Amino acid sequence: MRLLTRDENGALRLQSFHRDIPLYTILSHRWLPEEEEVTFQDIAAGTGTSKRGYFKLQFCADEAAKLGITHFWADTCCIDKSSSSELQEAIDSMYRWYRSALVCFVYMSDVVHNPSLRSLASGHGEFEHSSWFQRGWTLQELLAPALVFFYSQDKKFLGTKESLKQAIINATGIPAKALEGQPLSSFSVDERMSWAEGRSTTREEDRSYCLLGIFGIHMPLIYGEGECAARRRLLEEIQNASTRRHASHTC
Repeated sequence: MRLLTRDENGALRLQSFHRDIPLYTILSHRWLPEEEEVTFQDIAAGTGTSKRGYFKLQFCADEAAKLGITHFWADTCCIDKSSSSELQEAIDSMYRWYRSALVCFVYMSDVVHNPSLRSLASGHGEFEHSSWFQRGWTLQELLAPALVFFYSQDKKFLGTKESLKQAIINATGIPAKALEGQPLSSFSVDERMSWAEGRSTTREEDRSYCLLGIFGIHMPLIYGEGECAARRRLLEEIQNASTRRHASHTC
């Protein structure tokens, strides 16, 4: 696992960990156009500071520092996406990485902080209409971490997963118990599938791949196979996992 940290000059650099992973925070966000996000190669070369996405990394580093945490993870640059094997390993590990983070910082680029609103939690304002709730990968980024903090486009704190729970339910249809940390395996396959309905991904296969952590399964990534083939393999793996669990309980 790679994590970002600031060096003595304040520049961001990557550190790799195989064990003894330090406490870290994690970023969740809507991607800008890919060319505007800071990549693994940018950080390795000490470049990318002029890209629009750099401020999200600074934001995450600043919020982590307020908690006394020096390391954080961001999907744009902590994965070398030029390596298919590394991308496979990262997607297999993604749910666990979000679950293990001290806190997940959600940056909502289309939500304006407005202190005059009566209550975000009661559904006022732009929060529950944010496009962040309409993306495939953000489903596990919402459910996996115990602590989720939401921020507006100007980096103002909006609330937590707990304090904004009703607005999140309104936006997603996900039941309170799932948001509160009840094991996802206690919800039916159909119910978990319903949470992803209407969510979109940039690559069509990711509509299935983004659900691997939700169902606790692994399968090879085959970009180019198409959405239908990816969904068929996902359902087969879910059925196989269910069969294996049933067999282990009857032995």
